[in-house]
Amino acid sequence: MKKIRRIALAAGFLLLAFLCGLAFLPAPEGIPVLEYHMVADTSPEDGWAYNVPPEDFRDQLDYLREEGYTAISMLDYMKAKKGKAELPPRPVILTFDDGYESNYTTLLPILESYGMKATVYMVTNDIGLPGYLTWDELRDMQERGIEIGSHTANHQPLTEMDRSRQEEEMRLSKLLLEWNGIHTVFSFSYPNGAYDSGMPELLAQNGYLTAVTGDAGLNTFQTDPYLLQRINIPHPRFGRMEFRLRLFKAAVMTRLGIRQH
Repeated sequence: MKKIRRIALAAGFLLLAFLCGLAFLPAPEGIPVLEYHMVADTSPEDGWAYNVPPEDFRDQLDYLREEGYTAISMLDYMKAKKGKAELPPRPVILTFDDGYESNYTTLLPILESYGMKATVYMVTNDIGLPGYLTWDELRDMQERGIEIGSHTANHQPLTEMDRSRQEEEMRLSKLLLEWNGIHTVFSFSYPNGAYDSGMPELLAQNGYLTAVTGDAGLNTFQTDPYLLQRINIPHPRFGRMEFRLRLFKAAVMTRLGIRQH
């Protein structure tokens, strides 16, 4: 038992030394895409892990602003990639999955107070259900600088479907949003971050320009636009330090080339 503890301790020191060494190297260049779900004072019991309380969210935005980040939309990123716009020196993309009503009542006023943009990925068949955004709220959000993207029609695991059903979830969600007054939908979020090798082509065929995964890392113009890296931001347990560590982890994953696209 003592030998096992010594081995574990030695391994821990080696890992710590490795991470400290990485910390002193120049941070890799790239655009962080942050994955949120809900920003609310209270949340359903099954949504606690996905909720970032407003006070913590403001602190995270304070940190991003202190570090010189400017929030852009996913469409801003693609315009710059195609040479039709220029990005600020340190861009960051804030994304929110599922389309909870608190995105309108709580999140939007906070973003506006910081002068920041975001992209909200909506599950279209949840629009208007209790606790979710309504069509009027979605239309108002986009007029106030929020990009609306697709998170499929039903939020079912795409990797468990055949190609025709995958295509249906992508196509119908986009059409329904656009038929109801949402500007052309260019971005997509894979449910639970799960994808397979055939999905990028399906998305391109259906008029999407970008899609976000659940794989941590940073993005450049060389990143596959249909497999963009994203940093999950769950309910914080250790305040700003945890937030900074998640950004650091993304930089480490990028430097080591782990699940990078």
